[in-house]
Amino acid sequence: MTARKLPAPGGAIAGDATMRSGIPLATPLTAWLLACFALPLAIVLLLSLQQSSELFAPLDLTPSTAQFGALLGDAYYLRILLDTVLLGCGVTIACALLGYPIALWLTRLAPRWRAVGVGLVLVPLLTNVAVRSLGIMLLLGPGGVVGAIAHLLALPPPRLLFTWFAVGLALAQVFLPYMVMSLYDTLQAIDTRLDEAASGLGAAPVRRFFAVTLPLTLGGLRAGIAMVFLMSSTAYVSATLLGGKKLWVAGMVVFDEALQLLDYPKAAALAVLMLVLSLSVTFLINLATQRLTPWTRAVPRRNSGLRLPAALMKHLAGPLELIGGASARLLLFLGLGLLIFPMALVIVSSVNDSPQATVAQFLGFTWKWYGLVLDNKRYIDAFILSLQLALGATVIALALSLPAAFALVRRRLRGREFWIAGFMLPLALPGIALAIGMLKLLQWFVAIPAFLGLLAIHVVLIVPFTLAMLRNTVMQLDPTLEEAAAGLGAAPLRRFLVVVLPQLAPGLFVAGVIGFLISFGEVTVTAFLTTAQSQTLPVRIYAEAAFSLENTVNAVSTLIIVATCVLLLAVNRVVRLDRMWQR
Repeated sequence: MTARKLPAPGGAIAGDATMRSGIPLATPLTAWLLACFALPLAIVLLLSLQQSSELFAPLDLTPSTAQFGALLGDAYYLRILLDTVLLGCGVTIACALLGYPIALWLTRLAPRWRAVGVGLVLVPLLTNVAVRSLGIMLLLGPGGVVGAIAHLLALPPPRLLFTWFAVGLALAQVFLPYMVMSLYDTLQAIDTRLDEAASGLGAAPVRRFFAVTLPLTLGGLRAGIAMVFLMSSTAYVSATLLGGKKLWVAGMVVFDEALQLLDYPKAAALAVLMLVLSLSVTFLINLATQRLTPWTRAVPRRNSGLRLPAALMKHLAGPLELIGGASARLLLFLGLGLLIFPMALVIVSSVNDSPQATVAQFLGFTWKWYGLVLDNKRYIDAFILSLQLALGATVIALALSLPAAFALVRRRLRGREFWIAGFMLPLALPGIALAIGMLKLLQWFVAIPAFLGLLAIHVVLIVPFTLAMLRNTVMQLDPTLEEAAAGLGAAPLRRFLVVVLPQLAPGLFVAGVIGFLISFGEVTVTAFLTTAQSQTLPVRIYAEAAFSLENTVNAVSTLIIVATCVLLLAVNRVVRLDRMWQR
């Protein structure tokens, strides 16, 4: 019996196609990542090993640990690193607790409503972080919703803004969608008959969750934990807005050292320390999720971690079932509220006749802020720059990702998993380090326009998403159609244009829209590479919110939210949102 032949990219018949090397198709994306990702990171490592912090000091190729010694020997920096790690751990735990109920709720929705539920998660995910942080400021700030509730209850107004709670809440709101979608992906892959079988054997809901659902979704949980911790421990936008420069995290210090004090070696060294700490803590968290799970096995194994005694579990079963359902519903309500309510506050505040963007007290209805936005040249110029940047980055990312997707799916590629890991690496490393490296490169090579540096970085940031979606699209291509076209005498190029490309079109559209939204809303890295005269719209919103200026910032943020919803509706017409994450 002969093996079934698969067609190659461009419609070549499969027999020989799968034997061809995928390296030529993977080379363009690899070259881009080497030049625009690996090189800036290498520059950061080189800067971190400099002896001198003087601005005009020549580069010294002799490695020195002076910068690391200065950081690790200073209690101020050590405290900031510790606070950053603890904040990241707290945000990760909160996202895990809130993410499970939301992910389970999504999988249990009726099919016709599931796309709506996924959309409620994706809209916050694809809306820039400055807009979402604005919503938390409106929730906790003076005259905000929390303060109004305290006033109604005759309680003293809580001072929540510019506290660690406010920063943690903002970061949880920003990164919760990543945890939800990671868990949702694994939950979809579970055979529902397993839960039905456990129910048939008399297992109550809470017991079924710990005995069946949780062990089967530990892979998604570990992935979500790693992603949320890495991003939350290197974030600085939400911490700046909600901490009010009274609380400091490592990302804020890196930003100030690089852009305010122009001490690039120290900023680079701190970025490297953040990377090492983030990866180390992520490894420990993943190890803990594997070993400290007493409910994963009925029979304890040697060296398998902590296990609760059967007698204790028997006594806890009743109370757990009693409070488990209510706790799950409460966490679901809190999770969905955290995702949606702050953004609703931004929309309401955009028509509030209040002079300040961060004051939630409603003083009257007005459309004037939208008029001011349309008359504000700074917003118009920022929008045009963001649009050009996002469109350019998306087109390049699609052009690089498509051949790489064919190489990974249909061509012979030794060490395929290592190639995939390399292409996905930008998701796992702090964007701040990447920004410092590119900033220094642009300073060294002043002939390169700053826009090209931004474009290069944005392509790096969205390529993991476009590649993942296009890889899934290529896997779903029907090879029999290509075989039939070849049998009718169609040349390879014609087969690609007539047979392959129409099948790829939906996937290209979806990947393009998602990539565009991610690029359009990027703030963390972009803030390093823009100037006061040339800012993207999200960076402009971040700057406006940081200074608590007029309410136009809420109006332009509302326009971004509406545009995101419209684009996701367009995506849903092509591919249902809930099916974008199906395995």
